[in-house]
Amino acid sequence: MTPTLVTDWTIGDICKGFQYNEYEGKGLYGLSGKLTIQPEFQRHYLYAENGGKKEVDVIQSVRNGYPLGLIYFSKVGEDKYEVLDGQQRITSLGRFITEKFAWIDADGRPWYFTALKKEEQENFLNTPLLIYVCEGTEKEIKDWFRTINIVGIPLNTQEILNAVYSGTFVDKAKEEFSNSNNTNVNKWSRYIPGNVKRQDFLHAALAWVSKDTGDNKRIEDYMSAHRNDADIQELKAYFTSVIDWITSVFDFTPEKEMCGLKWGELYERFHKTPYNPADVAEKVRELYESFYVKDKKGIYEYILDGCQNTKLLNVRVFDEPTKKAVYARQTAAAKEKGESNCPLCAIGHDQNHTKIWDLKDMDADHVTAWSKGGATSIENCQMLCKTHNRAKGNR
Repeated sequence: MTPTLVTDWTIGDICKGFQYNEYEGKGLYGLSGKLTIQPEFQRHYLYAENGGKKEVDVIQSVRNGYPLGLIYFSKVGEDKYEVLDGQQRITSLGRFITEKFAWIDADGRPWYFTALKKEEQENFLNTPLLIYVCEGTEKEIKDWFRTINIVGIPLNTQEILNAVYSGTFVDKAKEEFSNSNNTNVNKWSRYIPGNVKRQDFLHAALAWVSKDTGDNKRIEDYMSAHRNDADIQELKAYFTSVIDWITSVFDFTPEKEMCGLKWGELYERFHKTPYNPADVAEKVRELYESFYVKDKKGIYEYILDGCQNTKLLNVRVFDEPTKKAVYARQTAAAKEKGESNCPLCAIGHDQNHTKIWDLKDMDADHVTAWSKGGATSIENCQMLCKTHNRAKGNR
């Protein structure tokens, strides 16, 4: 790849003919129509989020005479360019000049571009930018895009993959999963954490359909294999199947702990198992109300798996097999010593010193209190008579 430094383009040149699409939230064109500001491999415009502080900071930097850093264009034709790095900054400049937002001065007063003095406007437009124009093969350009992350908001994994495997498939996938105007986003966000503009829903959809294990390799393989597909039918159908399965099994207003679970993996393991939604809802309610359940996020896999693996709940209560095993061990040792099978009775001096309690008259107790980090495990379990267990509490 061959980069050429251009120093005679100004903010005014780059923003001439600037167009911004409010619906899609992206800058379209600049440099008198010669520059595509947000080619399809680029992410959405993000500097307007959180009150627009970052885009105001860009304008403040120009007014202070601070450099905006290097900007990279790729040359895609005769006198035709695409922004490779710097689209957030360029879009901020164009949005300010076309009065999409105001610069805020030190006294908190808003200033739109045309409200500035004529001299200030000219100084702003005549500010030169440092731009590298890069020429090379698509692979060279995309490999370079992987490495540049100079200023602003770092690219996440999915944003980089969208750039590397840009094509008809990514275009269609972003239309569905990266569109903040999609009415399904609110529904999806109950189960998938993140930001639609940062490609988090697309990333989840790709992870699910590709059966990714968390290292993104299967996502990358899937995107490579489908790069030139004209539709996203398989991706959309699989994603919809997972979401529909979740909402049919857990047919109630989602709890906050449902967001971020490994729904793709759970779907693969359990979607062929029949469930009664009413029974599931009742079990969820019961476990949420339980004093003994410490990990609410584990409730859903616990129920799907047939309420067998209590480790998922980090429960405070011991299961019956554990109680019976510890009772048998303590009782055998107590009889051999001629003392009570309740350790606290055994060290006493009353009539219960040698009493062998029945299992039904004893409770399982944490040796190290559960509230102090003690595990609900057989190693941390002892059987006490009911009187001593109630008296012990968390001591």
